[in-house]
Amino acid sequence: MGLVIGPYRSGPAACHEHDPRSAEVARAVAALIEPRLPGAVVEHIGSTSVPGCAGKGIIDLILLYPPGQLAAARDLLDALGFQKQTSRDPFPEDRPLRKGALEHAGTTFLLHVHVLSAASPEVGQMRAFRDRLRADPGLVAAYVAAKRAILADGATDPIDSCYRKGAFVVDALRRISRG
Repeated sequence: MGLVIGPYRSGPAACHEHDPRSAEVARAVAALIEPRLPGAVVEHIGSTSVPGCAGKGIIDLILLYPPGQLAAARDLLDALGFQKQTSRDPFPEDRPLRKGALEHAGTTFLLHVHVLSAASPEVGQMRAFRDRLRADPGLVAAYVAAKRAILADGATDPIDSCYRKGAFVVDALRRISRG
């Protein structure tokens, strides 16, 4: 039987320890999407793609669609069971995010699929931050500390928490670009 994308269940902002099974889930979701959209590539990004990096516990993926295939990418994700954002401040439909959940090894894994043109500059930024985290345990420790400090400061809304950690990410990307 094939993978079934289930309903996304929102919860309060959190910082969970890294689950190495996240990589298996990311590969399974990529294998579900890529054959159905020729030329598309799915990559695992975010904290769950970095061994040892604690985070929100949501598997972030980017779906890189070929030129002219945005509508096809959105339609495919919708047909597979992914859902549009219903929270405040959703991504626009010309740069959508789809959410879902997948049962794997007795655990429900939450999924975010960022749908981006393969030519988008955002792709390079996401990859650069992920790759720097993978290469720099000190940056991972600082990032996790920043996330935990945001929660300790009382952040419970996931969107607020994301906005607040964004300052850390922007600063890290600045340092990465300076070399």
